[in-house]
Amino acid sequence: MAYKGKFRCANPGKYMGDPTNIIYRSRWELLLMGRLDTHPHVIKWGSEELIIPYRSPIDNRIHRYYTDFIVKSINRKGIEETTVIEVKPKYQTVPPERKKNVTKRYLNEVKTWGVNQAKWKAAEEYCLDRGWIWKIMTEDNLGIK
Repeated sequence: MAYKGKFRCANPGKYMGDPTNIIYRSRWELLLMGRLDTHPHVIKWGSEELIIPYRSPIDNRIHRYYTDFIVKSINRKGIEETTVIEVKPKYQTVPPERKKNVTKRYLNEVKTWGVNQAKWKAAEEYCLDRGWIWKIMTEDNLGIK
């Protein structure tokens, strides 16, 4: 199975953007897309449809963060809510382990961690301002081993 490709909607009316151009960038995103597309409590959903500005700690400039998903759904209490979701492997949701030898790989992990932290902080504040839910989903949330 390919880890990148186009997702085909079973319910194109539920998609927030162009339902003929939904790109997945991981098997986990593909899995979540299938669930969102068919879940009866999901009213609308989008993939990389929401853009949140953030300041990068690398160059101190404003960049654009394309969130993985935005979902409008009915919760267990029957209330409509909006959730912004980032899909990441669990190991990327914790700071890199400090190494004795500073390698290029380690420096890249630190850089990625710093940028992700800036993105996630911006997304959390963006959601808080709107009364939305911010969520990072890993293999644990998706039921993947």
